[in-house]
Amino acid sequence: MPRTETLAAKIRAGGRVSADEALHLYRHAPLPLLGELADGLRAARHPGGIVTYIIDRNVNYTNICVARCNFCAFYRPVGSGDGYVLGFEEIFKKIDETIALGGVQLLLQGGHNPDLPIEWYEDLFRAVKQRYPSFKLHALSPPEVIHLTRMTRLPAPEVIDRLIAAGLDSIPGGGAEILVDRVRRLLNCYGKATADEWLEVMRQAHLKGLRTTATMMYGHVETVEERIEHMRRLREVQDETGGFTAFITWSYQPEHTELGGGEATGVEYLRMLALARIFLDNFPSLQASWVTQGGKVGQLSLAYGSNDMGSVMIEENVVRAAGASYCMDEVEIVRNIENAGFVAKRRNMHYDILGDPFFREQAVPRQLALATARADGDTSRPEELKLYAARSAAEKRLRANDGPS
Repeated sequence: MPRTETLAAKIRAGGRVSADEALHLYRHAPLPLLGELADGLRAARHPGGIVTYIIDRNVNYTNICVARCNFCAFYRPVGSGDGYVLGFEEIFKKIDETIALGGVQLLLQGGHNPDLPIEWYEDLFRAVKQRYPSFKLHALSPPEVIHLTRMTRLPAPEVIDRLIAAGLDSIPGGGAEILVDRVRRLLNCYGKATADEWLEVMRQAHLKGLRTTATMMYGHVETVEERIEHMRRLREVQDETGGFTAFITWSYQPEHTELGGGEATGVEYLRMLALARIFLDNFPSLQASWVTQGGKVGQLSLAYGSNDMGSVMIEENVVRAAGASYCMDEVEIVRNIENAGFVAKRRNMHYDILGDPFFREQAVPRQLALATARADGDTSRPEELKLYAARSAAEKRLRANDGPS
């Protein structure tokens, strides 16, 4: 029996594939076969044809960043006139808008801003929890946590403890890119977090009872072998902790980036997604990345291993900066799920079902474009910034001009 057929039989029987076997499948298995195998695994783990999604808002609290990843079109260096930090009141307003749409959490991520000490995050989290006790904070990817360890000179477990005490509910899997240090050096993101450092933050978060997601951005300088190595390392941590709720993969978006280059095709995305469902046999959920692939490929993802359509998002800034600007509100997401033959259900960050579509319970305004962090030309500075010590010379001057608190 040819090797591909032997591997397909092994997968159908519930067997785990090795990295070498995954590489063979990626290189040689026909796309329909990969889809059939991935869909069978999805259906076995998620019976009843239910596809979930979450109503939340993707808020980027600052675009000022010292990491300088060459694939990122979003960041601005310290002192840039285009740099911003959102004020607490701006974030509260975004939460109010999110709740009005049926939202239950913020996905809160931002640049590595040297002028935001850990106390700024703690005060923000506490203020959010004081105003919105049941609202969840899915916040600060592993590189942001590592940035705070360097700012505070505290180990990651202590930083995580402080953030949990302030209101952190879970950690998003951003900043993983490809968890191979050769790739991370080429992407200029080795300094923000090595592969080991990224994984260790997640391991520590899981040990403290948090649940997190994991991501993979492919299609830049990596090899297929390195994509599989990325997934192998995630699978290894998941075997140890069981703390990952979901895996999300998307293709690199090259527009306006220093790295440049081209974008992987939709077919390559579906191959990668199906392989992830097969290889990551201990990950309960796989999200469809409609934000980078568009709604129709996102819908097709449901036949290639995805059981979740991700977030309504409401707002997006990072991928938009790199040229992708797809938008789907709750109505559109539900339409795509149901037209593909599935049952749409709202969920929370732990993938617990919350109920049927919110817009069928009460009227909500349609959203035909994703919001942005701020309106163009808004250069306002939050009043509370002057309460915190700045580290950069440029920000020290600005805060001195802001006057005493």
